[in-house]
Amino acid sequence: MKNQKMYEADDKMISIIRDNYNILQSLGSFGINLGFGDKTVREVCNEQNVDTYTFLAVVNFTINGYKEYDNADRLSLPTLLHYLKASHAYYIDFQLPFIRKELVEALDETDNLARRILKLYDDYAHSITNHMKYEEKMVFPYVQALIDGNANTNFDIETFSKHHVQVDMKLKELKSIIIKYLPSDGLHNNQLSATLYDIYNNEEWLTHHSEVEEEIFIPAVRNAERKLKQNDVSAKISSMINQTPNNDEQLSDREKDVIIALVQGMSNKEIADHLFISVNTVITHRRNIARKLQIHSPAGLTIYAIVNDLVDISTVKL
Repeated sequence: MKNQKMYEADDKMISIIRDNYNILQSLGSFGINLGFGDKTVREVCNEQNVDTYTFLAVVNFTINGYKEYDNADRLSLPTLLHYLKASHAYYIDFQLPFIRKELVEALDETDNLARRILKLYDDYAHSITNHMKYEEKMVFPYVQALIDGNANTNFDIETFSKHHVQVDMKLKELKSIIIKYLPSDGLHNNQLSATLYDIYNNEEWLTHHSEVEEEIFIPAVRNAERKLKQNDVSAKISSMINQTPNNDEQLSDREKDVIIALVQGMSNKEIADHLFISVNTVITHRRNIARKLQIHSPAGLTIYAIVNDLVDISTVKL
């Protein structure tokens, strides 16, 4: 029976299981092994390398639908990624074959309707497996790259979110057919009832899995994408700053004299006479100034001279 309460880091892990036995599989997906005695959630998570905040976010959400966690930045993408990968392995490698085995034992395979039910289940298993394999091929590697700081720019989580739909309609149809139309004797009825019970639990688990992806995983990935973009912008700005030359150091005193003369409206000949150098030397200085500053126009040089205190703005004809 579920206990509708909020669990916290200092609650004992065994208390959560006693209140909500159906989270046992979630423990395995997080990589948490049993045998933890009376330790708290925080102690167990720390010992088994699981992020406590993320564990509680998932557990409280799947138990009572609580999703108002107070800090999305604290959600651990590596923990969520491990949880989802392990959940896929559990569902594809164990749960789907287990339910099929139960169906085979509960049905008479010589009966045409029974064969159709198995075919319907196989179609469902194929659909859900393809859905999860897509995530493993496209989404999970993208998120891992995002964690590593070099995500693929040709994909984002919105692409996945727009097409993230539950694929359990065949399972609902399967339950309906078994309940409404499949006759059975006492023995097979017990087996079918037990199988239906497992299918309902299986359906509930899959719903929770899909909701965790939609309500916790996808928002966490969006947050990581946003932070990575911010870091990229900061890095580009920093790179631009680092690549911008320290103009005062790179310009020689003679080049500064040439800039001042240009700002004052002198021609190359006038500058040469003023500084007692040749016209060719003036031209060479101007070429070096343009290369160093990446400024080619008189207006640009005027602004540079004012900003760098080479001239007083009151003396410049703007």
